[in-house]
Amino acid sequence: MAPHGESQVLNSYARTNNIIKPPKLSNDNLKRTISDISFELSKEASIVAAAAANNLPPISEVEDAKCECCGMSEECTAEYIDRVREKNLGKYICGLCCEAVKLELEKNGGNKEEAINTHMHTCVKFNKFGRAFPVLSQAEAMRQMLKKSHSIRAKSISPRDRSVAKKGGIARSSSCIPFITREISELNI
Repeated sequence: MAPHGESQVLNSYARTNNIIKPPKLSNDNLKRTISDISFELSKEASIVAAAAANNLPPISEVEDAKCECCGMSEECTAEYIDRVREKNLGKYICGLCCEAVKLELEKNGGNKEEAINTHMHTCVKFNKFGRAFPVLSQAEAMRQMLKKSHSIRAKSISPRDRSVAKKGGIARSSSCIPFITREISELNI
């Protein structure tokens, strides 16, 4: 007998709680699974054999193509490289640079050669200056943004500008500082 009546506790637990043992797994399910897998593999092999019989064109080789703007390399087929060069005046340009060239096309009115040259100049400038000195490049970009926003602000309508009247807006006619100082001086008296 075990100390402290452990055997009695186990026996009483087994009697009050009916423990159901899990059923034994049969080998039939395992055999059926193996059969299904072998069927799928044989079906795939027959598809490959049928494709070979139909003389499908071979998969073309992939080569590295380097963008002539930014210098990024991509793996492309020779046919794709030829199509891109055909569209871009004989130069291979990556997808990101193609989108930038499209934006340049919209800006300059449709001259593709000028758009490509402008973007290539921007990329060359960035690769020489921006990659070597990223903080200075960021400062230069901020300077350009401020320069553009200043030119926009300079064109804004001023209430003192009598030549251009702004419709529907509230314009300040004079400063309110004299009025405030007069009220404060009256309160002190």
